[in-house]
Amino acid sequence: MSSILYKVENGVAHIILNRPEKFNSFNCEMALLLQAKIDEAASDSAVRCLLLTATGKAFCAGQDLGETSDPTNLDFEAILTERYNPIVVRLRKINKPVVCAINGVAAGAGANLAIAGDIVVAKQSAVFVQAFINIGLIPDCGGTFLLPRLIGVQRAMALCITGDKVNADEAVKMGMIYKSIPDESFETESIALAEKLAQMPTEGIALTKQLMNQSFENTLTQQLEAEMRLQVAAGKTLDFKEGVNAFLEKRKPSFSGK
Repeated sequence: MSSILYKVENGVAHIILNRPEKFNSFNCEMALLLQAKIDEAASDSAVRCLLLTATGKAFCAGQDLGETSDPTNLDFEAILTERYNPIVVRLRKINKPVVCAINGVAAGAGANLAIAGDIVVAKQSAVFVQAFINIGLIPDCGGTFLLPRLIGVQRAMALCITGDKVNADEAVKMGMIYKSIPDESFETESIALAEKLAQMPTEGIALTKQLMNQSFENTLTQQLEAEMRLQVAAGKTLDFKEGVNAFLEKRKPSFSGK
């Protein structure tokens, strides 16, 4: 069976990590296939939202250290350049919303892949752990960029150098993720969220995502300028016209994503 499952339903591309016997840890084939499926969703006009989740008890345990005969001699440059970094860049740059639905333990690269989504939700029983330090490594997969921006430098540093576990409720409180969902309703609620986003103004979401990605590098003046330019672009979309007409006609809008 494929290490990545993929289906499109109700405007949502479901991308599912599928090596449950290995806690969805990444080997080369799985990482490259995930890149390909993100690209497939990006180019499919029927897809208006991505939902990234996993099968089994874990979301992702990071790199499969058993992939080679000598795990102490991994080619980290190749692994990061060819496998992980392209995944994170794709998730952050795709012009469609990405929901990461964390169904279990997210450790190491898996923890940082989890927080690369635009909206992150997790089972109440899920756990996040920056496990790198436990084997003498440093956080990768965008962790040193994303984590301090989400929870602040102090907390990010503490989690990265202690390897402490954070449960879903704690992750919500510190701003790491958006919502903790009871285990029994997790699948239903996460799919409902993705399907809701798939019915929203896709171009407006894409432009908002661009602005959020720029905001930490821009000055206030630069960000105001960027907001002005992209607001002009948003005002030219069909969804803006539909939204205004629906408001005036006192009805629910039917957005086309254009």
